[in-house]
Amino acid sequence: QVQLVESGGGLVQAGGSLRLSCAASGSIASINAMGWYRQAPGKQRELVASIMSYGSTNYADYVKGRFTISRDNAKNTVYLQMNSLKPEDTAVYYCNAYIRVYGLGYYAYWGQGTQVTVSS
Repeated sequence: QVQLVESGGGLVQAGGSLRLSCAASGSIASINAMGWYRQAPGKQRELVASIMSYGSTNYADYVKGRFTISRDNAKNTVYLQMNSLKPEDTAVYYCNAYIRVYGLGYYAYWGQGTQVTVSS
C-alpha cells in the first residue's frame, strides 16, 4: 500500500558531497515524521536526522553542521544533503516515515536502503 523509494547513494571521496532522496507513494493520507537512519557493518542502525511535517529538525551530533535534512510535503519526499563526508559516514542509509494510511491509521515504513561509501 505504501512504498518508500530511495536514491542518491554512491561512492565519494572524503570531503565530498552526496544528496539522498526518498519518495513515498501509495495510499497516503498524511506523513508525520520523516527521517534518515544508517547502519554500518557490525553496528546497530542509528538515527542520522529527522524532520517533522511542520519543519522541525533533529540531528545526530556527529552530522551537525555537515548534513541537512529537508522535505517537500507536496511530493511526499525527504532529502538528506551530506557535505564534508568522512570515511566513518560509510553505511547503508535508510529512509523512514511515519505515515497515516487511508482508512488504517499510522504506520512506520522503511525504504530499501542505499549504500554510501566514502573513501579516504
